[in-house]
Amino acid sequence: MWRHIASNALSFFVVGLFLIGGLILWGMGQYEAEGPLSRAICLKVDPGSNMTRVASKLESEGAISNKAIFRLAADYTEQADDLKAGSFLIEPGATMQDILTTVTVGGQSTCGTEVVYRIGVNRTSVQVRDLDPETSRYVEQAVFDPAADEAPAEYEAAKESTGTRFRVAVAEGVTSWQIITSLRSLDILQGAVDEIPPEGSLAPDSYEVTPGTERSAIVARMLAAQETRLADAWAAREDGLPYDNPAEALIMASIIEKETGVADERRQVASVFVNRLNRGMRLQTDPTVIYGITRGQGVLGRGLRQSELRGETPWNTYVIDGLPPTPIANPGAASIEAALNPDETPYIFFVADGTGGHAFAETLEEHNRNVARWRQIEAERANQ
Repeated sequence: MWRHIASNALSFFVVGLFLIGGLILWGMGQYEAEGPLSRAICLKVDPGSNMTRVASKLESEGAISNKAIFRLAADYTEQADDLKAGSFLIEPGATMQDILTTVTVGGQSTCGTEVVYRIGVNRTSVQVRDLDPETSRYVEQAVFDPAADEAPAEYEAAKESTGTRFRVAVAEGVTSWQIITSLRSLDILQGAVDEIPPEGSLAPDSYEVTPGTERSAIVARMLAAQETRLADAWAAREDGLPYDNPAEALIMASIIEKETGVADERRQVASVFVNRLNRGMRLQTDPTVIYGITRGQGVLGRGLRQSELRGETPWNTYVIDGLPPTPIANPGAASIEAALNPDETPYIFFVADGTGGHAFAETLEEHNRNVARWRQIEAERANQ
């Protein structure tokens, strides 16, 4: 009898092992399989939440098929304690594995409301926008000038929401004075920046911030990023360039940045200035004259006068030989790379062509024809 009982017990044990093994395999299949979500959702994880609550929310919104499997997987992979607060975009068909990675590794809001502080050449603006999960496109809710306008209700609500993402986006070609002045006007930041960093030393880019971020910390990130960009580009530079050091290359990059906003033209523009330096010609570029007038503090807002083109300032490249003493703005990575890896061209002239770009020329005769064509375009536009 005991032998029979033992035999039956062993049979039940083996069957149990198979059932458990099958259950584990089924659970793994569910964990790694394409999820049931048919349209993207924005999952909000509140501070202090836990995997049990997140799993329940995911199941109720149809993103996962079984909350128990999701929670057990988080425990088994030791990711339960890595849950991040924020708003996360969950794509259609996302697996439980994908979702778990999103809410534990991402660490930043990827959907929901975003506030972007845009520091531009002509103005600084604050944009409040929401991501539409169905289209994965941001929809603008409000835009205002932080220095002149009263903050709209959408902005005040976004500041209070725990899932809001904040970014400071600095455009290429903005001066250091403009950047610091703008940072001082942003009410979510704190702390002082006592001195304006050297012109050209701040990297235009998009920087994630949180309410209470120190202004000096953002400036430090910009300084470090620009130093790295310049060092990397200098190490990979073309041979035979007319720069003695990275600082001179940065000056050239700032001039390129202010001369063209057309990405495909940067290396051509760089080639013109390099050719001029190599031939001992003056650069004769208007943005340097403007910087000599404004010192980077604001926008000139009008055309240059002939007296200003002839006026003697350290930056007026119609008057001085070679490069000006400092950059005239903060150039982006593309302009730095163009300065250190210019195209090889015979061009020594260029002028606007009416399309937003420029017409390049090798000879003065050809350049004069391009100038005449541009003057005609200007006259036609004035008469419209």
